[in-house]
Amino acid sequence: MKFPPHILLILATLLWGGNFVIGRAVTGEIPPFTLAFLRWCVAFVIFLPIVYKNLKIDWPKIRANWKIVVILSLTGVAAFNTLVYIGVYSTTSINASLMNSLTPIFIYILSFIVLKIRVTKHQMIGTILSIVGVLFILSGGKLSNIVSFTFNKGDLIILVAVLCWSIYSLLVKQYSNQLPGFSTFLVTIAVGAMILLPFTIYELLTLENPIIWSPKTIGAIFYVGIFASIIAFLSWNTGVVKIGANRASIFLNFIPVFATIFATIFLGEQLQIAQVIGGLAVISGVILTNRSKI
Repeated sequence: MKFPPHILLILATLLWGGNFVIGRAVTGEIPPFTLAFLRWCVAFVIFLPIVYKNLKIDWPKIRANWKIVVILSLTGVAAFNTLVYIGVYSTTSINASLMNSLTPIFIYILSFIVLKIRVTKHQMIGTILSIVGVLFILSGGKLSNIVSFTFNKGDLIILVAVLCWSIYSLLVKQYSNQLPGFSTFLVTIAVGAMILLPFTIYELLTLENPIIWSPKTIGAIFYVGIFASIIAFLSWNTGVVKIGANRASIFLNFIPVFATIFATIFLGEQLQIAQVIGGLAVISGVILTNRSKI
């Protein structure tokens, strides 16, 4: 059964909203590199039997574009999620998901720089509005924090993660005709896990507190490995290919909505007025940038 791209994109954001909350929930129980590495190991083991036959057929195309595959692995698999798990050590899952709303703006900027896509007046105004919103969230609504640049370290790490995800999304669309979706995703999982392996080993060797293996920790690994990885990524990639990275990016604004709902219910996080105002500014800016696209 084929689902409309809009449904697939909403499903992906729903599962990723849970990913931000899961990452926050297990901080202190399992370190970030280890969580990210185990996530992709689970995803690879489950996805390999499904894609193996196609991989043998698609391998020449993947090998011909190996540099792009490595970049996809680095940005979308290894860096993005690991940085999110590191970032939520120092910030709330609500803040992290709100930062993620800046992705469409990054995609527009990268589209202009890399693909030479013309930036419209709406996109320029929307970009400025979204940046103001992000600054409001980062500063907690205090001008003094902006002036003194005393932002939360976790928020800034999330911004780097968002940049990585923007690069990944743009490349998925740009190379959708050259790279077969399922097989490429399997290879990026494998390469991303290999990139994470040395960092994970170092993390485990220098760990101050032992990993707490509990039903919550194991459940978190399987959630991020199956739902937030295989199902969400395939839903997102399919949606991006069908309607394009620019149009698909607006759906990322569902992530803070779902993450906020989950965080308030399961983690007891409180929604702050600066997050509401800044989040509305970010989302309004993104809607404005897409005004001529939808």
